[in-house]
Amino acid sequence: MPFLAIAFPRIDPVALQIGPLAVHWYGLAYVIGILFGWWYARRLASNERLWGGRSPISAADIDDFLTWAVIGIVVGGRLGYILFYDLPAYLHDPLRVFMLWTGGMSFHGGLLGTTVAMLLFARSRGFSPLSLFDVIAASVGGGIFLGRIANFINQELWGKPTDLPWGVIFPAAGPEPRHPSQIYEAVLEGLVLFVILRVLTHGLGKLARPGFVAGAFIAWYATARIIVEFVRLPDAQIGYLFGGWLTMGMVLSLPMLALGVALMAVSRPVSVKAP
Repeated sequence: MPFLAIAFPRIDPVALQIGPLAVHWYGLAYVIGILFGWWYARRLASNERLWGGRSPISAADIDDFLTWAVIGIVVGGRLGYILFYDLPAYLHDPLRVFMLWTGGMSFHGGLLGTTVAMLLFARSRGFSPLSLFDVIAASVGGGIFLGRIANFINQELWGKPTDLPWGVIFPAAGPEPRHPSQIYEAVLEGLVLFVILRVLTHGLGKLARPGFVAGAFIAWYATARIIVEFVRLPDAQIGYLFGGWLTMGMVLSLPMLALGVALMAVSRPVSVKAP
């Protein structure tokens, strides 16, 4: 083992085995992340102080949206990964589409799927989708954190070789210590993102400006993802684009960054009077 390298802890990807039923950490991360997001979103929607008056969204709306969110995340995340990252493999073996326990979810695809779900749901309830965007955006940091930890457990999405003292030797990646890029993403895209949005919602009252919190979420996630992509290896079936250093993650994040900044720039305060 190289000097100062950290050995991978060899955590079993299966969290619980009951006969033929195997519960994987990857799937468990999604379930816990969604439940935490649901609980937190209910609290945001119910706290009128954060909105400067009556919230346009009720806790009951969040309850009803939960099923829509699950469908958007799973369907969008899976289709996004297939279309953006590994379409030939799934065309060769279509049944792999349904093997969610093996991994293969795209954050960008999940975001698109959830966005479509939010647009349709907000339209059906008659309130601004921007407010729903804000609530959901502020609630997903925990889920992103758990998902990236599950990537680490699965030994996937590892980084480039490094001689830094926190380099991790992933048995599936060979003997070289590598950047634990999954942990970088868990911290930046999960914990730091959650703290930033918590300050915006609870400290600065930005829920009163529909679209601002969602814009901050999109802009920060895109920035963090682009930064980590410099030390994270791209998917083997894609590699670097245009023969250089550009990755698919960067390409998909750049328009997100522009959209997030635009949302924050155009957001305006909405006066909401208490009943």
